[in-house]
Amino acid sequence: MARKITFYHSPQSRSGGVRILLEELGADYDMHVLSLKAGEQRQAGYMAVNPMGKVPAIAHNGALVTEQGAIFLYLADLYPEAGFAPGLGDPLRGPYLRWLFFYGSCFEPALIDRAMQREPARPSMCPYGDYDTMMKTVTDQLAKGPYLLGEKITAADLLWGTALQWTTSFKLVPETPVIMSYIERIKNRPAVQRATAADTELAARQEAAAKSA
Repeated sequence: MARKITFYHSPQSRSGGVRILLEELGADYDMHVLSLKAGEQRQAGYMAVNPMGKVPAIAHNGALVTEQGAIFLYLADLYPEAGFAPGLGDPLRGPYLRWLFFYGSCFEPALIDRAMQREPARPSMCPYGDYDTMMKTVTDQLAKGPYLLGEKITAADLLWGTALQWTTSFKLVPETPVIMSYIERIKNRPAVQRATAADTELAARQEAAAKSA
């Protein structure tokens, strides 16, 4: 099966984590860059790709994949030789899936409520329960370290490491020793540094283009 990926990306957005994963996997991909500041994600060309007008998105063998957890799962399974996803017979497969999807189903909703200073929905309707319990669940797992599943890094760590880096920078997540040491372990990886530097340069070019327009 051909493994060439089409990757829809904008720097300084949630798709940054996918760029990091692609670099870690050594994946073969074409990158289509969108400027969120210019509203390109809402223009007809991209809305035909993803009607939600969001990044990241990938296309592979005629299939569109959106949503971070799904993209991370898809890509890590597409490149099994890279070793970033436990296989179906591995006892760690279930915990791996848990943390991939805990991010989107619990962590992000809780962070958005906290950022907007909104009261969460009542417990019977709230996807995450309450913020403190959600964060304790995450930090208790990280404390077992050095990675979410123990000694071996997975794609889930690339998702969480990049997410925790930006959420701590915006003071939405406490900068505890457990969280900050975890972030350092992820951000010091060569592929992470390579992708981050490339995204910083790309963001600067977009900023310059916006000013000259």
